Amino acid sequence: MSAKIRDLMIRKVITVNSDYTVKHAADIMNRYEVGCLVVLEKERVLGILTERDILKRIVAVARDPEKTFVREVMSSPVIVVGPDVPLEYAVMLMFEHKIKKLPVMESHNGKEELVGLVTLTDIARVQTKLIKQLKEHFEREGETPPKSMEKVINYYIV
Repeated sequence: MSAKIRDLMIRKVITVNSDYTVKHAADIMNRYEVGCLVVLEKERVLGILTERDILKRIVAVARDPEKTFVREVMSSPVIVVGPDVPLEYAVMLMFEHKIKKLPVMESHNGKEELVGLVTLTDIARVQTKLIKQLKEHFEREGETPPKSMEKVINYYIV
């Protein structure tokens, strides 16, 4: 039986409102030591703000993070999955869309709710077969894995 997203998703997701400044969002990321925030607008998932978004759309172009709103630089539209999605399918989605994070949504009383977050790093930590596929992917694409995954990919393959 294949593992499901619910088996390893992070349940306590740190979120930010779309009308927060990037500076405020970066402060939240630092406080909680996370690499991304799920962006909400009126309790609806609108996007994801990642460290890379901040580097590319703020730092690299010398934009003022105190005058720039999260909605202006977040990654969107956001791809989401349900908690019962197989891990292999989630990995396929990530590769297909060139993303590393998937918010997990579940329907409660007819309303979609954010119930978790799964990252490529989370998946790689628990799936040896997927780790091998990730290593092959990065080698094939000539890419360097994210620092958070590098140790997993290079040292935990059996």
